[in-house]
Amino acid sequence: MERRVTDILPPQKIREEKKEEKKEEKEIKTRKEEEQKPQLKGFDTETSTLPFKKIIIFSSILLLIVIGVFCYLTLSKAEIEIWPETDVLNVDTKLTVDKSAKEANISTKVIPGQFFQRDKTVSETFPATGKTTKEEKAEGTIKVYNAYSTSPQVLVATTRFVSADGKVFRTSAKVTIPGGTYDKGKLVPGEIDVRVIADQTGPEYNISPTTFSIPGFAGTDRYTKFYGKSSEAMSGGLKEEAPKVTKEDLTLAEDTLTKMAKTGCEDLLKSDLQAEETSSVFDYFPDSIQTEITDKISLATSGAEVAEFKSQVKTTCKTLIFKKEDLNEFVLDSISAKVSSGETLYEESLKTDYSADTVNLESGKIVMSLNISGKVYSDVDVSGFKTALVGKSLLESKMFLEGQSKITKAVVNLWPFWVRSVPKNENKITFKIIVD
Repeated sequence: MERRVTDILPPQKIREEKKEEKKEEKEIKTRKEEEQKPQLKGFDTETSTLPFKKIIIFSSILLLIVIGVFCYLTLSKAEIEIWPETDVLNVDTKLTVDKSAKEANISTKVIPGQFFQRDKTVSETFPATGKTTKEEKAEGTIKVYNAYSTSPQVLVATTRFVSADGKVFRTSAKVTIPGGTYDKGKLVPGEIDVRVIADQTGPEYNISPTTFSIPGFAGTDRYTKFYGKSSEAMSGGLKEEAPKVTKEDLTLAEDTLTKMAKTGCEDLLKSDLQAEETSSVFDYFPDSIQTEITDKISLATSGAEVAEFKSQVKTTCKTLIFKKEDLNEFVLDSISAKVSSGETLYEESLKTDYSADTVNLESGKIVMSLNISGKVYSDVDVSGFKTALVGKSLLESKMFLEGQSKITKAVVNLWPFWVRSVPKNENKITFKIIVD
């Protein structure tokens, strides 16, 4: 047959048509294989998931029930609080703290004590309040000349020398003035240095260098031939008011330091006793502290001419301390011995007031009075109550407990929240006794 030009396809088009033919053949083959597979009679694939969902729901409900039963059997519990009737028990007794005791003896009412001691030294400077007039005589040296003869001249002690301005000075001892010597027919005066003291006190005798005459020679030819000269000013003369230590000053200083030392020593002792490491173990009576002055020193005496003086006082203070543990043991034993049969002492309510009757630190003993008080309540039959409450409802349990004598109040708590009765296992029932 003659081919037309329009019947000739391009190569690309031919390949695409062949691919489409193969794809159709493959789909037809797949459908045939599916049709040949065996089918379960009466099984609808669209509804096959419904039974499975029912199984899941049923299993979940069953699991919750199992968990609930497990919690009820294992976790359920009852907590019961009981307030019993209480009474106050009081005991008055005596107790001796004895330094010589080695250990606590409850039967003889003695506990051991020990001395606690501290020392304190206090010193201060105090002003002198007394007044005195301080007077001194001026002194100095003059050179005395003998221009009278070659013979020596003796001057007795306290011989007067008068300065040019009329100030009188005296020799302190006997003096011999050497005689003069001739040199080329001229008399050279003999001379000697003499120590003189002013006749009166006062600064007006502190005179400058001057000449002196001897009034004892007045009216004789010796008056002008015996004389003296000073080359330096006289010094030391004074008359002024000065401070002085009085007996009252010394007494006041001693009293002041004694008070300061006692207070300081006691404060130091109390501070050390109140330190945590001490106060947690020991106790003491503040009024039992004994303070003693061991030494007094004053660096001045009555009448001393000083503006101020220093004094010092030394003190020792001590007291008898005792262990709190020994006291607490005595208190507990003393009141426990008074608790009646069938009653229980509530130890947390214990209260003790104690004071020192007599204190004798010389013998190392303190006798104290104690007033001990504490609450007691009738014993609670916990075991019997557990047996009686097993399986009871919340209301039944409360009515049962509050109906018991010697019980003023009861609270029953069940757990978890859905539990409505006391567990049948007594081990899951707990009691708590509450004392107001």
